[in-house]
Amino acid sequence: MPTVFTAQQVHAALDWATLDSALTAAFAVGADVPLRHSHALNDMDALLLMPAWTRESIGLKVVTFIPGAPLLGAPTVGATYLLFDRATGQVQAVMDGDAITVRRTAVVSAIAARFMARANARTLLMIGTGHLSPWMVRAHCALRPTIERVAIWGRDTQRSTALAARLRTEGLPTDVATDLEGAVRVADIVSCATTSRVPIVRGEWLAPGTHVDLVGGFTREMREVDDVAIARSRIAVDSYRGALAEAGDLAVPLEQGVIAREQVVADLAELVRGDVAGRTTDGDVTLFKSVGTALADLAAARLVFAYFGGVDRRALHGQGEL
Repeated sequence: MPTVFTAQQVHAALDWATLDSALTAAFAVGADVPLRHSHALNDMDALLLMPAWTRESIGLKVVTFIPGAPLLGAPTVGATYLLFDRATGQVQAVMDGDAITVRRTAVVSAIAARFMARANARTLLMIGTGHLSPWMVRAHCALRPTIERVAIWGRDTQRSTALAARLRTEGLPTDVATDLEGAVRVADIVSCATTSRVPIVRGEWLAPGTHVDLVGGFTREMREVDDVAIARSRIAVDSYRGALAEAGDLAVPLEQGVIAREQVVADLAELVRGDVAGRTTDGDVTLFKSVGTALADLAAARLVFAYFGGVDRRALHGQGEL
């Protein structure tokens, strides 16, 4: 029988530094990652299947996106992860997929910021107050010691205030931004975790040297920044195959000729291997777009399995086959 890992166990296994190391190694080595399967259940609800495999493991994350679920007392996004042994095809583990998702998404953005944000970046603006937002703040602060101030902006000021207060109890330097334009203009890193269908951040607000991190939108109908922001930016993605096909922030401007394909200069694998520079000058406006890649899910799941004695941890840190 497969082992079942709860959200609490997944979080315990995926501390920031260890997950950073494992994901950096995983992106450098690579895996077989088909474009995820997205099935519209109606105008709003969706089912997503995210497979990936290596010579050692097969992984599949099953995700539901049901905006009406909170009315029934359930979260909007539900996720379960299945880890299989590659040699036998047998299920080794069933894991809480949400815990994997929030942890790996946040660390992927922090890794990208390591290569794309200015080395002395001190101010982080977090746009959005949903389920993912606190994890983004935690990862950026844990993996970038230079951050001295975190501002949180959301359409609901009460939610922003509550989130900032909660994170302050964890020792994080958070406060509330009430003026979005002003907060964007002074931020070194602007992170967006929303499902907005209307651009929130305007390119004219971005100061030279700003790094923009977009993790919320995962369909062509969603936009977190406007065309001016895209046109001004040196752009990298978590994966070409996913981001260029699925992200409205990139797919639409590309189709409309706002930017050329060459402006998307790298994926995360190329950044971590040093094939392409994320930033060329301190004045570059840089932008990282993530739609989520099953490669990161698989690496995180294998790390959870290893933490509880399932596999050799050396293989997860560049010392063995991923």
